[in-house]
This record gives sequence, structure tokens and C-alpha cells, in this order.
Amino acid sequence: MSSPPVNVSTLADMKAAGEPIACLTAYDASFARLVDEAGTDLVLVGDSLGMVVQGRDTTVPVTVDDMVYHTQLVSRGLRRAFLVADMPFMSYRNPNQALDSAVRLMQEGGAMMVKLEGAAGQVRIVEHLTQHDIPVCAHLGLRPQSVHKIGGFKVQGRNDNDAQRMLDDALALQGAGADVLLLECVPNEVGATIRDTVSVPVIGIGAGPGVDGQILVLYDVLGVTQGRLPRFVKNYMAEADSLAEACAAYVAAVKNRSYPGAEHCFS
Repeated sequence: MSSPPVNVSTLADMKAAGEPIACLTAYDASFARLVDEAGTDLVLVGDSLGMVVQGRDTTVPVTVDDMVYHTQLVSRGLRRAFLVADMPFMSYRNPNQALDSAVRLMQEGGAMMVKLEGAAGQVRIVEHLTQHDIPVCAHLGLRPQSVHKIGGFKVQGRNDNDAQRMLDDALALQGAGADVLLLECVPNEVGATIRDTVSVPVIGIGAGPGVDGQILVLYDVLGVTQGRLPRFVKNYMAEADSLAEACAAYVAAVKNRSYPGAEHCFS
């Protein structure tokens, strides 16, 4: 290992230094080793596994048991990257349930941070986890667990009121103790404004180039996913000779800020 393991302080230092944070999902030990060796800074065991691994239409059916199992697998393949695990749908309805779910993901799964979806309504949950020294990533913008409520996978924050509400939510969640924010499917301007306003790292997926880091689903990067893909996806396997080369190309593109390009962004 050429550099020490990434931790919460590393991510904060990267934001302060203006160094882009390269992130990918992974769901098993073999792919975890692949993305780790490519230089990925943060690896997310996403509940996206419900769609890309289990073949479901949404992330909603994913359980805590599913997440613990896949987080265990990924943790065995990592040496440097910081490991984050999703809290699945309805696994954090109240502070005590959230704490139980997070403890399982960390003790049994080996996660170093948990990620939960939700706006300012999750402040109480984030505060409770933070009080128990559990690092938290708060997910704003398009929230896949709420897909049935919002009516599909749609760009969020396009009007001024929604954008301001998202900024207010980001500040509230940071104030509650969130260590990282993730923004999904928001206009470039919204991503950049939130990044410049909060002090914690902001990771984007379809949030434009003005955030602190980028994350993509590994299967999208490797060209495995079939059918209609989100605008922010780029297939790095198309110009690579190996899986390792494709992952390394993605990390390099995040680091040199050539990804995301204008064609991957929302206005």
C-alpha cells in the first residue's frame, strides 16, 4: 500500500486542499480489490445492489441483512479506500432503530461510515448517530428510496425554492453532525453552491463538476449495465483493455477534473 488508509480526516483535508475525491460503488471482495488498487478514495456499498445485483426495479426491497452481507464482502477486499455502507429503506425510522442498523453495518459489516437518505427531517437521526461516534454521510437531491413518492428518477432542485430548501437541508444536516454530503441529480449551480457553503466534503453523482468528489456505480463505469442509462454515466470500459485500466481511467478523470464533462451535467 503506497499511502495510508483514507479516513474522515483525509476526506476533510482533500476538500481543504481542493483535491478531488474519487469514489465508486462495490458489492463484493473481488471488485473491491479492483477499485481499491485503482486508487479510489471512497468505496460505497450502495443499496443500488438491489437493482444491479439482485435485478430489482428499485432499491426499496433491500434489507439490512443484504447490506451487512455485501459490506462484509467488500471490506475484505479493501486496503486503502474508506468504506461507506447504505442504510436501506425503513432501517432508520427512529433514532434507536437507526443506531441498531448502523451498529450492525459497522460491527458485522466492517463499514467506517453509514449513509442515509433524507432532508432536514433526518436531523434527529443524524444527531443520535453522531452522539454515538458513528460517522454519517447524508444523501440529498434525488433519493432513490423515495422514488415512489417523487414519481420517478428526476432531477431535483431546478427551481429556486427547491434549490434553497436543499441548501438549508445541507446546512441542517451538517449542523447535526454529518461528516459528508452526497448530492444526486441536481443542476451544476446547486452542487457548486452547496459545496461552497458547507464545510464538509460534498460528493456528487450527476451534481456537476463543482463539488468535492464524484461517485458512479461500478457496473456503469465498466459497461455492464444495460438499457437506458442516466445522463451522468460514462462507460470507461469502452476505451480500456481491462477492468483495472477502466477503473484507473475513471479515477484519473475525476482527479484531473475531465469528468464530469458538460454532457454528463444538468442545468
